[in-house]
Amino acid sequence: MDKLTIFLLPPVFRGFIALIVSGAVFPLCGVTIIRLNLIPLRYMLMHGVILGGAIALAFSLPLVPVTIAVNTILVLVMIKFTRNSSFGFGSSSAAVMVLGMALASLLTHIADVPAKDTLDLLWGSPFALTNKDFAVLFILAVIIAVYLAINLKNVLALFYNAEVASSLGINVRFHYTLMVLIIAFTVALAIKLLGAFLIDALLILPVLFAASLLKKSHGIKRLFAFSSVSGLAFAVAGYFLAVVLDLPPGATIAVIASLAYAVSLTVK
Repeated sequence: MDKLTIFLLPPVFRGFIALIVSGAVFPLCGVTIIRLNLIPLRYMLMHGVILGGAIALAFSLPLVPVTIAVNTILVLVMIKFTRNSSFGFGSSSAAVMVLGMALASLLTHIADVPAKDTLDLLWGSPFALTNKDFAVLFILAVIIAVYLAINLKNVLALFYNAEVASSLGINVRFHYTLMVLIIAFTVALAIKLLGAFLIDALLILPVLFAASLLKKSHGIKRLFAFSSVSGLAFAVAGYFLAVVLDLPPGATIAVIASLAYAVSLTVK
């Protein structure tokens, strides 16, 4: 079969469209993660999707809805714990990460989940997306785009300083909670596309690449735009090479994004 003809196969074409959407949208969440210093949250959610995946495998449940549910619960619990403190998750997220991995390990052992199925959680595959997964991804992309378009000024104020944003009449807790929940949903979907180990390929690396090339004076709006374009380029290039050369898509995208970021560091 001709290499280009492979793209016409339904699983391959569906995966390609899904990566175009996620490549353009996921970096928008990455900007939020970096600007609000939510790196501990990202690690917690990565472990959360592994726990969700273990639950899905152990009880033969659909992966994406279960991981979304687990991450939503984790986020709401952590926000509850930070009610009387500054926003952020800090060291408490470390305990949740350890607990999540421990529970995932126990579940896979007790339910006798095959090792191959467990490894699939770590690597993911866009070829495995179902129509329902694709629909959820599209809906999430629309939610992210609409939310940022309507609330960009509020988001920028929150990026600058939570207290200043609050003094301007912005409901800081509402926007903070909503953004964190959107990130949780994004990470849950990313595990199906890229796997738990390679989520940052479209979530963080495009943002780091864009930030390394843009001057601070260019502002957050341009960072959002350039991060989105970079993520789209990494996703399309990586997926194309993966299909043509018969390589794992997630790993190929991650390598391209990493190399691009490394090269950007040499540009003055």
